[in-house]
Amino acid sequence: MTDPQTLVLRLPHLDVTALSWGPADGRLVLCLHGFPDSAWGWRTMAPILAERGLRVVAPFSRGYAPTGPAPDGDYHIGALMYDVLAVYRELGAPADAVVIGHDWGAFTSNALAAYPDSPFAVHVSMAVPPVGALNQTRGSVGRQLKMMPRQLRNSWYIMFFQLPGLPERLLPRVIPRLWRDWGPPGYPTESERDEALAALPSPAHRRAAVGYYRALARPGRPASRYAELHKWRFEMPQVPILHLQGAQDGAMMAGYAEKIVTVLPEGSRVLTLPAAGHFLQIEQPQVAADAVLDYLDSR
Repeated sequence: MTDPQTLVLRLPHLDVTALSWGPADGRLVLCLHGFPDSAWGWRTMAPILAERGLRVVAPFSRGYAPTGPAPDGDYHIGALMYDVLAVYRELGAPADAVVIGHDWGAFTSNALAAYPDSPFAVHVSMAVPPVGALNQTRGSVGRQLKMMPRQLRNSWYIMFFQLPGLPERLLPRVIPRLWRDWGPPGYPTESERDEALAALPSPAHRRAAVGYYRALARPGRPASRYAELHKWRFEMPQVPILHLQGAQDGAMMAGYAEKIVTVLPEGSRVLTLPAAGHFLQIEQPQVAADAVLDYLDSR
């Protein structure tokens, strides 16, 4: 496995640390991680993409060490989009750049696909489908009632994270449980779980990770510089996307992604990986990378 280069990007509003694989002159692929994860979650899939000549850069999102908590304390999706666009510009703003997002990174990549001025040539999401597409493909009331109890059970942590103070203190115990519940039965998660914990080393970092969910669930406005981006967070993609879903995902039920291709822009693809759970890039890196490479070749 190829060791990555570490980049420190001095953005105007935030210093972001990132991992990088592949040639400096390769086509830029930004890989965005989610929770509970870090840029290290791409360390198996990224070299596969790099072997095809791509330059893969995986930033540690705001609040995930060694990137620090956001100075403005804002963890709305619009702020995440703002960070990604700033990283993109810092890396040269190539016209053919690709963005791949997993979990919270998928919220971000899906929102960028909806944003009319997205500079990315290709948008890929993993594990979290576009909310706009989900809203259009919920299906019958009977189907919703059938799926809702299990999904609510899977999503218990989102409500738990709304409590004051307690989630930050218990996060080192919660994360191992989520890793166990979200992946395929018996999948070894120790090293990735430990890296996820290491990315949240302090109370401030843990408060930031929980802050993503509080910003999602609670009423409130993002900072003014994020507002224009933020309004696209749940809209339909305006360009084709590739969405990858793990059939054994214990966080987001795979059934929700079954029909979204019927409402996505022409040229989109939705693939379900039978052996993958929530962390597709970790559990099935070759299959996920092949799906991305095939999509890039088709475009």
